[in-house]
Amino acid sequence: MPEREIYLLSPRALSPETIAVAFAKTSRAPESFREIASELSDEKSAQFHEKWVVGYGHASVAEHAVLHLAFENVSRIAIETIESSRLASYTEKSTRYQKWGSDDFTIPPELDGHPLRDEFIQTVRLLFSTYAESLDPVKNLILSKSPRRENESDEAYDRRIRSQYVDRCRFILPAAANANVGMTANARVIEMIIRKMLSHPLAEVRQIGEKVKEVSKAETPTLVKYADAAEYIMETTKDLADRKSNVESRASKWCNLIDHDLEGENKILAAAIYRFDEIAYADALAHVKTLNQIERENLAESLLGKLGKYDVPLRELEYCNYTFDLVMDQGAYAEFKRHRMMTQTPQRLTTRLGYSIPLLVTEAGFGSKYEAAMEAAIQMYEKLHAFNPDVAQYIVPNGFNRRVLAQFNLREAFAFCQLRTAANAHFSIRRVAQKMYEEMSRVHPLLTKYMKLRDESWQQVEENYFTKV
Repeated sequence: MPEREIYLLSPRALSPETIAVAFAKTSRAPESFREIASELSDEKSAQFHEKWVVGYGHASVAEHAVLHLAFENVSRIAIETIESSRLASYTEKSTRYQKWGSDDFTIPPELDGHPLRDEFIQTVRLLFSTYAESLDPVKNLILSKSPRRENESDEAYDRRIRSQYVDRCRFILPAAANANVGMTANARVIEMIIRKMLSHPLAEVRQIGEKVKEVSKAETPTLVKYADAAEYIMETTKDLADRKSNVESRASKWCNLIDHDLEGENKILAAAIYRFDEIAYADALAHVKTLNQIERENLAESLLGKLGKYDVPLRELEYCNYTFDLVMDQGAYAEFKRHRMMTQTPQRLTTRLGYSIPLLVTEAGFGSKYEAAMEAAIQMYEKLHAFNPDVAQYIVPNGFNRRVLAQFNLREAFAFCQLRTAANAHFSIRRVAQKMYEEMSRVHPLLTKYMKLRDESWQQVEENYFTKV
């Protein structure tokens, strides 16, 4: 019997494109991966990709070539496009733990030579100076409420309280604020991201896309060299953006469960039976509908009752979907968008949905200056919006509300609600997660009760952390 072997094809020894070819060839070559790789060169690998990936469209081969990209000093509005792929990994500079300097922002290229450029810079500097000025008053208030623990070092004490006051002050930072993000993705994903960036309405994002293509070609010269702007994306985006409904929004709910599977719980229970039985799904579903309440509860207990804190529910929970229309502050959305197993449709950043005020900002005596900065952002936004609604996003601070449509299944709901209601989650996203849980538990109480959430309601979050939402 052949001996089992598991080993790495190291990127220190082989290029990403060569590794991709070595894996691709195993489908038709009997040799080991080592033997296949030893016969390859960068030139031969490029020829393979030209023929099979580019010529015949076998794009899955490109998924074996993995790159690590570092983005520095890009605006937070640009980061939304960088982080828009489901099949990539990201780590981003945190506004919860780091402080921003007075020059840490991007001036949109569209404003070069434009009469609004100086006023934009002036408004951004006002926001940044207000942010810097708010740090000490809010910090001092935190210090008075969170005394040093016995034997706690200066470093540990500072680390413990820093997120608490930086958390609140970050509401003032605009989308023009710069950040750094690291991305790990395969060449197929990177090609799609490049196309998306090169087709974007913002010049900064297009410039980033050109640079990503340039640096990626150094490692995967064949797999990304044909990544160009997509006419479909550009033309469709423009056509839809020009189609204004002229309908005044009357919806008042900030968390609206607009659609869900009426048979969602039955579908999941039937799928669980189907997986371990030998009957058709229709028969499993029909059987579940004959069960009485106690029998249904027992079946749900078998499915979810043994879940531990770090366990992931079985995949059968994906047969039940929810759609929410949400309004949350931009800081909360920065956390929300990281849940990429959802389908999310965010609207453009705007100041027209109002803004939140953290309670500690008010208690620190900084409320009037905070509101003055927000009002300045509103005035600048309207001027920029008349010029270019996409560019206007740069001036919108984190504290302003944003609307987003989101669809996801119950399995993702477990991951989102349990993570984002935890004590270490930001209070803005805790409010959203608790309210979404409340809505889902209202329609599907049998299965949602197995979510392990912190004992805190969304109303308590509002009362304890906000002056205004």
